[in-house]
Amino acid sequence: MPNLLDIRRRIKSVKNTQQITKAMKMVSAAKLKRAQDRVVTARPFATKMTEVLGELARRTGENFHHPLLDARGDDRYLLVLITADKGLCGAFNTNLIKAAQSFIRENSDKQIEIVSVGRKGRDFLRRTRSTIANEYIGLTGKGRIEFSEALEIARDVINRFTEDREIDKAFVIYNEFKSVLQQRVVVEQLLPVSRASSDSDSSGQPVNLVDYIYEQLATEILSKLLPRLVETQIFRALLESVASEHGARMTAMDSASKNARELIDSLTLNMNRVRQASITNEIIEVVSGAAAL
Repeated sequence: MPNLLDIRRRIKSVKNTQQITKAMKMVSAAKLKRAQDRVVTARPFATKMTEVLGELARRTGENFHHPLLDARGDDRYLLVLITADKGLCGAFNTNLIKAAQSFIRENSDKQIEIVSVGRKGRDFLRRTRSTIANEYIGLTGKGRIEFSEALEIARDVINRFTEDREIDKAFVIYNEFKSVLQQRVVVEQLLPVSRASSDSDSSGQPVNLVDYIYEQLATEILSKLLPRLVETQIFRALLESVASEHGARMTAMDSASKNARELIDSLTLNMNRVRQASITNEIIEVVSGAAAL
């Protein structure tokens, strides 16, 4: 039979853990609202920019060439993996790492380098001895992403693709925020920028084509806006990742708090049984002693 003092110590320990999980849940809930607002604000701009530039690139025809549009070989890939700097957020980091592993297995015949954003992804890549081209730590952990930070990552990717010509394609893996309970892992191609290939959207429905009026040459417009598109895509991915992280941590800490409460109830019931058994034994000893006298 367990010691009564040991059970009380365990109950106290679980209660302390429950206080921590409740506090972490409240902190994530407060940060989630701000992160979600930023994601909702950034999505329409990023989506429309991708749509407009893809259509502009298609209308320029095959005679127009730009380093960010022109496809080259298919041997060297760069993968931008966006994970969290901290744990205790359920399967958030695990799902991203699994998606990265799956991407590497599917392209095992390619030379793949990885730009790691987030400490958890960096630590895993080091353990598996993967090729890390660059790493950015501490961006998602502070809770607020600045565009200048996304700009630094984007310029690194663009320089490797255009000036250094180290890679043929660039991809990004991140968690897209759907709701507090749901995040979706997204694998998206960054470079080369894809031209709009048809007059229908992703669901097959026809879209209304817009006749654009250019105040400058289309080539000049694209030369300025294509780098901005890559920067915006990475910025949006970072915002989505931060919101998803807070949502996942909020859900995980809520489940942990509920489990702690159930464990406390079970330990309290067990403690009462042990105490009752001890009292019963003492009564039996007193009665037995009185009967012997």
